[in-house]
Amino acid sequence: VQLQASGGGLVQAGGSLRLSCAASGRTSSKTVMGWFRQAPGKEREFVAAISWSGTSALYADSVKGRFTISRDNAKNTVYLQMNSLKPEDTAVYYCAAGAYFRTVEGQYDYWGQGTLVTVSS
Repeated sequence: VQLQASGGGLVQAGGSLRLSCAASGRTSSKTVMGWFRQAPGKEREFVAAISWSGTSALYADSVKGRFTISRDNAKNTVYLQMNSLKPEDTAVYYCAAGAYFRTVEGQYDYWGQGTLVTVSS
């Protein structure tokens, strides 16, 4: 499974961005998809995850109410809509795929290359 993340960029605080992650290879619609992020000098942290059906989602407390994860299984693509962005959201965002609906990094088997999001104050 190969994952290609895109959509990062520079945005002012309060603005919005939508990240996309396209999956290819031996993909399955029964794959949990997640987003993680790593800020400069910090460890990678969980952001959001979505079940294979798209009916359940998990969010980190820091992004609840501002970020929305969704997926289009017909396109093998997962999205992360980010609204009301804050400077502390600045990070490299990674998409990941796995078999379990979890927030733990180690439960994900496949990772994309990351896309940089920079939020200016």
